[in-house]
Amino acid sequence: MGGSDRLREYRGKRDFGRTREPEGRPGDEGERPRFVVQIHDASTLHFDFRLQVDDVLKSWSVPKGPSADPRDKRLAVPTEDHPLEYEEFEGVIPRGEYGGGTVIVWDHGTYEPLSHDRRGRPVDFAESLERGHATFRLSGAKLRGEYALTRFRGADDDAWLLVKAGRGGGHGGTPDPRRARSARSGRTLAQVRAAQEAAAS
Repeated sequence: MGGSDRLREYRGKRDFGRTREPEGRPGDEGERPRFVVQIHDASTLHFDFRLQVDDVLKSWSVPKGPSADPRDKRLAVPTEDHPLEYEEFEGVIPRGEYGGGTVIVWDHGTYEPLSHDRRGRPVDFAESLERGHATFRLSGAKLRGEYALTRFRGADDDAWLLVKAGRGGGHGGTPDPRRARSARSGRTLAQVRAAQEAAAS
């Protein structure tokens, strides 16, 4: 399925005459797939975890945010595919627009797909997600090491877990999202919001 079709739901929820979010263009898939974790101060404050799969960002809302502690099992709720340019999006989505609120890029980088079958043979990453279990190694500014996304057994697509596999790499836990700083600009949610309000006045 082409990127334009995969972004139909994303585009249908947004008025690009009002929001600065990227509309999406035919993707440059690059050599290493990308990932981004954004903090979104919407109706509920949460983290958005996105992995590049082909020419879109597969996306999950993670209410408590990813953790580097293997004992933490984080609920991850799938959302619509986003364009690759969303990896760089930081700013304020206007009220009345889908998902309105302030967004910062908490972490970003590349990842290495690690999914394999029971015989140890590599499995296509998109296929592993369809099957409900995907493993990958993150190389970000804050998140590093092996992680896994697993759909609840017997559940629908709305229930996944994001878990750190093994030890080492990355920060010790999930930060206070209101104090966390962007990996792109070094700003907090409040500072991004204040800057955009000042520019609009």
